[in-house]
Amino acid sequence: MKKFAVVFAVLSMFSTLAQAEGNPEAGKAKAVTCIACHGADGNSPIEMYPKIAGQHTGYLVKQLKEFRQAAKTGGQEGRNDPIMSGMAMALSDEDIADVSAYFASQAISEGPAADAAVQEKGHQLYMGGDASRQITACVACHGVKGEGMGLAGYPALADQHPAYLKAQLEKFRSGDRNNDMNGMMAGVAKNLSDEDIAILAQYISAIE
Repeated sequence: MKKFAVVFAVLSMFSTLAQAEGNPEAGKAKAVTCIACHGADGNSPIEMYPKIAGQHTGYLVKQLKEFRQAAKTGGQEGRNDPIMSGMAMALSDEDIADVSAYFASQAISEGPAADAAVQEKGHQLYMGGDASRQITACVACHGVKGEGMGLAGYPALADQHPAYLKAQLEKFRSGDRNNDMNGMMAGVAKNLSDEDIAILAQYISAIE
């Protein structure tokens, strides 16, 4: 049964990715309502809102569909967010594909530099994890340079706002966010201390 569940999850993931193709030009016109929070090119000027420029198309599609699902189920399913769920509720599958394709086609702006102490500690935790605390290395899913793995559904993280990264790690740890595949992020984040999260957020944003 467990093997079947894993296979089903993988097939569902690739089904989502297969539906992720969209028209970037059409998406640019449809993304006008996204500008206030995420910027015209997906580089949000506000740290609490994520940069979505250059993010993997399939990941953006997944998030928008799950925001929409949360809106339609009163937060019982999907990814619940008071702002994004409302924004996504009226989007069709085609709208989601087009908007995602547009933002994926944009280039993300450079993140802030991290100081030497953060670089050292962050590098060790990101690349090697901490076996003694059952913390898996971030590099396994998010890549050496934080580029993520689009086909596997793992998002790009490099150059993201540190404040947003910190907030999401805290949400995974607390369970406020639970739309990660097979609970992988929740499993990692539950063992992270406040200091770990702060260091990782700064390191990942500045990763090269």
